[in-house]
Amino acid sequence: MKKVTSVFWITLAITLFSVIWGSVAPKNLETITGNIQSYISVHFGWYYLLIVTLFVVFCLYMIVSPYGKMKLGKPDDTPDYSYSTWFAMLFSAGMGIGLVFYGAAAPIQQYMTNPPLAEPGTPAAMSDAMRITFFHYGIHAWGIYAIVALVLAYFKFRRGAPGLISATLKPIFGKKMDGAWGTVVDVVAVFATIVGVATTLGFGAAQINGGITYLTGIEKGFLIQLLIIVVVTVLFMISAYTGLSKGIKYLSNANMGLAVTLFIVMLIIGPTLYILNTLVEALGSYIQTLPNESLRTAPNNEEQQEWIKNWTVFFWAWWIAWSPFVGIFIARVSKGRSIREFLSGVLLVPSLVSFLWFSAFGVSAIEKQDAGADLAGLAPEQMLFGVFDQYPLGLVLSILAMMLIATFFITSADSATFVLGMQTTNGSLNPPKAVKFAWGIAQSATAAVLLYTGGLQALQNALISAAFPFSFIMLLMVYSLYKALREDKAELEREKQNTNAKNTNTA
Repeated sequence: MKKVTSVFWITLAITLFSVIWGSVAPKNLETITGNIQSYISVHFGWYYLLIVTLFVVFCLYMIVSPYGKMKLGKPDDTPDYSYSTWFAMLFSAGMGIGLVFYGAAAPIQQYMTNPPLAEPGTPAAMSDAMRITFFHYGIHAWGIYAIVALVLAYFKFRRGAPGLISATLKPIFGKKMDGAWGTVVDVVAVFATIVGVATTLGFGAAQINGGITYLTGIEKGFLIQLLIIVVVTVLFMISAYTGLSKGIKYLSNANMGLAVTLFIVMLIIGPTLYILNTLVEALGSYIQTLPNESLRTAPNNEEQQEWIKNWTVFFWAWWIAWSPFVGIFIARVSKGRSIREFLSGVLLVPSLVSFLWFSAFGVSAIEKQDAGADLAGLAPEQMLFGVFDQYPLGLVLSILAMMLIATFFITSADSATFVLGMQTTNGSLNPPKAVKFAWGIAQSATAAVLLYTGGLQALQNALISAAFPFSFIMLLMVYSLYKALREDKAELEREKQNTNAKNTNTA
């Protein structure tokens, strides 16, 4: 434990305080955090839409600019992982459990419960549901992750800086980032990671419990969810002990194998032609409306303003809050790739996988909803199992889905212990196992206590609220990276000119 920094102790204290508050006065915590979240969403929704769009534009610019050739590392560095393993690892950390949880639920909700524009249950609502789902899980989400990952990877592997959020701001603030201000930046990032992962652990336990309830009739309850958390904690501790190149790598590949199997089976037994036609049409609609949807605030329509606040602004804040964790992990596994290669992979491949997944499960769910199954009446954590119940091999698919949730569950928690260990040991790429175990137990205990007291909503509100200050840090990170890239490219040009001059003189 001698390697831990003040960030470890400060964040651990804040976490314990939050858990105690959520245990003793869960309604009070939920009310206060809910009011903060609501204020930010109402008064700064325009700001979220603007900055996330700027992040996407910056990523696209970097792909086509001359800076795209520069490496996340030294000129002779090569990637540590193959393309397939790299994609599996970044996808498992960034979106895995969310896709399983909302694969059927998100399109159904937009179709039957909260359509953005059309009347519920109409063909127009169906088109909007798929387009909006693509929008919320597409390049904007991955653009947010990509920004944090790109900046961290560049400074860590190109410039040899510690793998800390604060270290990326040194080109702007210099040595101030070595003191109290740097600690504040890192504490915000670490706390957002803890809250985000604890919330995910709670949701994951609830969905596994929901699947068990749907399949067996055993009522949902805290004891079952606690048992699920304990089992998963033991498994991800074992994975964390084996290290990044074994535990997370193998589990991430297993995740993708299970996910591909589930997707292919659903594509075959589901309405195949309907799925493929909807995928193509929704993709075209998504691309066509992307600029307008990215900046739509509906200033003259209160109903639309409310929808944008509750959905798009909520999603953008959610992804920003998750970006310290996901971004740091993606950065760690991306050494040796060029900026162009990195951004093309992080933006496009996971987005395409998300589109395929939502098309298969969302369209299958909507078809059964139209045929008379009341899937919209199920709780979100049970909706996927309700869809499987309408098709052949339903029990087998439900068991596969619960295995997939469990493995995504484990890899997310495992990745988080690595990231938290890294951020609280001055950016160590191999944090001590004791530190990782401490954070693993803290995450699981936080999720368990808040599930028991019903405080997960308060935790979710806190997560979204934490996104607001971190968004300013992200803007500074973008400027800092651009400044560093200009300096490094100018240095490369000078070296090239000096080399050419020497060759000329020699000749």
